[in-house]
Amino acid sequence: MKDNERQRGRATMQLEEREKLEQDIQVLCKRGDLAGAVERALEGYGQELMRLMASVLHDYERSRDAFSLFSENLLRGLPGFRWESSFRTWAYRLARNACYQVMHAPAGREQPVTMSKLPDAAERPRSETRPWQRTSVKERFRALRESLEPQERMLLLLRVDQRLSWEEVARVMSEGEEPLSDSALKRKAAALRQQFQRIKTHLRSLAQEEGLIADEDSPTPA
Repeated sequence: MKDNERQRGRATMQLEEREKLEQDIQVLCKRGDLAGAVERALEGYGQELMRLMASVLHDYERSRDAFSLFSENLLRGLPGFRWESSFRTWAYRLARNACYQVMHAPAGREQPVTMSKLPDAAERPRSETRPWQRTSVKERFRALRESLEPQERMLLLLRVDQRLSWEEVARVMSEGEEPLSDSALKRKAAALRQQFQRIKTHLRSLAQEEGLIADEDSPTPA
């Protein structure tokens, strides 16, 4: 009970810190201090955005290139940002676009992790811990996830790791510069939710093929 209360307290504190960060950035923008707003944004969101880019691009140097491009686009686009979403959501969209620009640049191509690069299966020790909760198995699950296409990894990162709402995910993953209408945003969110379920099903199938999930753990068909 106390652990749950502490976890809720940490989550609330994170939310409060994020709200304070959003407010700080908006105040600096209203003052016309765009350089200060960018500096505050990178101070608050820089690390998580860099982790996102590294997870999508699988290359440190290309991640740095994407982050530099993101920073330039952030400074260039900030005067026109209309605060119709949170700054964080908009920043994730810029980060996503920067990743795609780097991926499609002539200098290099995406090199996804192949199934042959998965760690070798380890012997299962006798333990009450369920097999896929052990560290070595967690690493293999992570490798399965990294074998997905960049856009699929991006969707998982936004929804699972960063815990964005479906509407926020839809804003980040939307194409074009114009904001989506409410109805279009809902349609986009619904489509992404369906894609998310397909990705989960695909990952589960891969995990079963790799012996990470036993057949008896599979859901029984209705």
